[in-house]
Amino acid sequence: MPDYQLITDYHQLAQVCQALQHEHALALDLEADSLHHYRDKVCLVQLSNRSATWLIDPLQVGDLAPLGALLANPRLLTVFHGGDYDIRSLHRDFGITVAQMYDTMIAAQFVGIGEFGLAALLLSHFGIELDKRFQKADWSKRPLTAEMADYAAHDTAHLLHLADLLQEKVQQRERSEWVAEECALVAGNRMADKGNGPLFLHCKGAGKLQRRNLAVLEELLQFRDTQARDRDRPPFKVIPAESLLALAERQPQSVHEMIGLPGLTPRLLDRHGVQLVAAVRRGLAVPDNHLPHFPRGKGEPNPGIKARITHLKQWREGVCARLELATGLVAPNWLLERIAEQRPVTIEQLALVPGIRRWQLGLWGDELVRMQAETA
Repeated sequence: MPDYQLITDYHQLAQVCQALQHEHALALDLEADSLHHYRDKVCLVQLSNRSATWLIDPLQVGDLAPLGALLANPRLLTVFHGGDYDIRSLHRDFGITVAQMYDTMIAAQFVGIGEFGLAALLLSHFGIELDKRFQKADWSKRPLTAEMADYAAHDTAHLLHLADLLQEKVQQRERSEWVAEECALVAGNRMADKGNGPLFLHCKGAGKLQRRNLAVLEELLQFRDTQARDRDRPPFKVIPAESLLALAERQPQSVHEMIGLPGLTPRLLDRHGVQLVAAVRRGLAVPDNHLPHFPRGKGEPNPGIKARITHLKQWREGVCARLELATGLVAPNWLLERIAEQRPVTIEQLALVPGIRRWQLGLWGDELVRMQAETA
C-alpha cells in the first residue's frame, strides 16, 4: 500500500513543493472528470518521489502556483505514463508547464513492448496488479473515499522505478535520443482551441455527409450542446453521436420515424424527440446558398504521389520488422503522405517536412531522399 498524504490547502502544497525542490525526478499523474461533466477539469494531482506520494486536491487548494514553480525547474525530470492529456490539462487549467518530462509509455513502445498500458507494465515488471475500479469514477465528488485515494496513489507510487528499468532498456537499444525528442514534443503540447466554428467539424463521420445533411447535423449538434451545457453533462451522454449522424442522414419528419435508429431509446425519444424533429426541420430550411461544407483535402493524389506512398509504405514494413517497432512509431501514414507530396530530394528539404523528427532524419534521411529522387 503506497504511503500518501492528502494536500487540501495552499500552505500544505507550498511546504511540500519547497521540500521537493532538490529532487532530481518526480512522478506525476492526474484524475479528471471528463466522463461526467460538460467541461472537464483536473480534480486530483498525484505526485510521488521514490518513497512517498502526495495527492493534491485542486478543488480545495485552488492555486497550484507552488506546483507550477516546481515542475518548471529545468533540473527536475517529471515522469508521466501517457502524459499527453496530463500536460495539456495542467496548462489549460492552471497555466502549468513542465520543463523536462519522461513518458514511460513512449519508452515502452520504443523498446518494442506490445502491452504498454501502466497496469500491464507494472504487472510484468514488478508483479503489481492495479485495481482499475475507479478508472471511470467521477473525481469531482467530495470527500474522496479511502478506496479512491488508494487507487490514485498507486498510479505514481511505482512510476519512477518503472522509468529506471525502461530507461535502461532504451539505452541498451541506443534509442535514448529518440525517446527524448518524442517526450520534448509532448511537453510542448497544448489543448486545441475549437473556436467558434461549426460543431460538425469535431464530429467523427461528418466528412462523409452531403451539404444538406451537414446543415441538419449542425442543428442537431447545437441542440445537443445546449442540453449538455445546461445539464452539465458530456455531450455524448446526452445523445450519442451515432444517433445524430443517423438523424442527419434519414432526416425524419416525426418522432415515430426515429424509432429504431441507433441509440435512440424510447426514454431518449420521450425526452427529446419533438426537439430533435424541430432541429431536423431547421436544417432542412437552411437556404441552398447558405449550406455548410466540410473542408476537404486535396482530393485523390495523382498517380505519381500514390506510387511514392506505396513505395514508402513498403520501405517502412522492412524497417518495422528490423527494429521490431510499430508503424506509427517508425513513420505514421500522414508523414509518409507529406513526404510523397513534397518529394524532398535533399536532406535540407526533407527537414522542412512538417512533423519529421531529428532522429528519423539521422537514421533514414539519406535513404528517404534517395527514394524520392528515384521515383517518378
